[in-house]
Amino acid sequence: MNKEELVAEISKSAKVSKKDAAAVLAATLETIEKTVKKGDKVTLVGFGTFESRKRAARTGRNPQTGKEIKIAAKKVPAFSAGKKFKELVK
Repeated sequence: MNKEELVAEISKSAKVSKKDAAAVLAATLETIEKTVKKGDKVTLVGFGTFESRKRAARTGRNPQTGKEIKIAAKKVPAFSAGKKFKELVK
């Protein structure tokens, strides 16, 4: 399912226009992105948690030459599925 299909499903389910559904989805995603960027968590009980995690510096290999390279530490976005969502997907 792509974003357009998701907007159509939200519109149908919530009985609102596609334009309104797209605006709500965009605002939701933007809010999650801003919150995680600040280092805070967004928890949707039953669905999951969006957060940023620190990835430690490590040594990797260049696949073409086999030479070792240093990979810098960085923050990455992460999602942990909630219990209800995990059980639904089983």
